Amino acid sequence: MIPVEIGVQSARVVQFSEENNEEWLRTLIDIVEDIRDKAAIKVAAYQQRVDRYYNNRVHPQPLREGNLVLRNSAIADPTGTRGKLAPNWEGPYKVKRVPRSGTFKLETLGGREIPRAWNTAHLRKYYQ
Repeated sequence: MIPVEIGVQSARVVQFSEENNEEWLRTLIDIVEDIRDKAAIKVAAYQQRVDRYYNNRVHPQPLREGNLVLRNSAIADPTGTRGKLAPNWEGPYKVKRVPRSGTFKLETLGGREIPRAWNTAHLRKYYQ
């Protein structure tokens, strides 16, 4: 009880009885698992709705041979000699071939092949 409720009687204080309170607490303990189960079901249903909404609007654009891409410049320069004001992406590069899913061999626009393969996580499609 808060101090204001001592002087001004509220409905909660007027209708309070020790016997009913104990009974109500026992009932609440009995149904708490049901309440948690219902909440978990609601959360799962909400997550499915959000997932469906997102997936209906996302259209993945897979990279193919001939596409232009930008590569992550932090991965391209492992020595860390770039400053913090350097651009995060460099390129564009052309996808020369796809040895396996998610891995790409790149070449410059001039035709010079980049020495190593690149993972799709470090590439971004370049839009002209």
